[in-house]
Amino acid sequence: MATTMEIVRGISQVLANSYDGALDDKGEPIKVGLKREEGHPILDSRVMDGFKVTFHGSQLRISYHSEIKLKDVHASGFESDLEQMIADIATFLKKEYKKVTGDALSLKANGEVDAIVQETSRVRSWVQASQMFDIGGIDALEVKPDEKDLEAGFKTFIDQGGWGGKAKNDTRKE
Repeated sequence: MATTMEIVRGISQVLANSYDGALDDKGEPIKVGLKREEGHPILDSRVMDGFKVTFHGSQLRISYHSEIKLKDVHASGFESDLEQMIADIATFLKKEYKKVTGDALSLKANGEVDAIVQETSRVRSWVQASQMFDIGGIDALEVKPDEKDLEAGFKTFIDQGGWGGKAKNDTRKE
């Protein structure tokens, strides 16, 4: 069983290996499933899209962003396309995590996809979508402050004149 730190390091290594233009061991481009990977890199106009991952305790948030045309926003199936894109990214993370660490990564969707579409012009728009996933093998971390340290720090704060009053070492004239 991997520790929390090992899981985080494994996911971080997967992300470090998945930048735009990254190559695998055989010299082939790494395919995440993003729109920017489609077509010829020089002759076709490239779609600006990408993803990132953030950690929130025992959860992982996958965020996807892309430039899209306004007609695509109003097309049927737009939300399901966003859901599928985030699912493809999660599948890529699991597959690459297995390659990097040799262990399986368990990601379970937690909630729905949250999406924001913003208009940049009358033709183009910008979409930002994210979804939370529970990471298997990581227990919810409960951080409790040490009562002794908290009490001593607060006492020092009050003794030095915290929240009004004058500190003992304040030598200014009244």
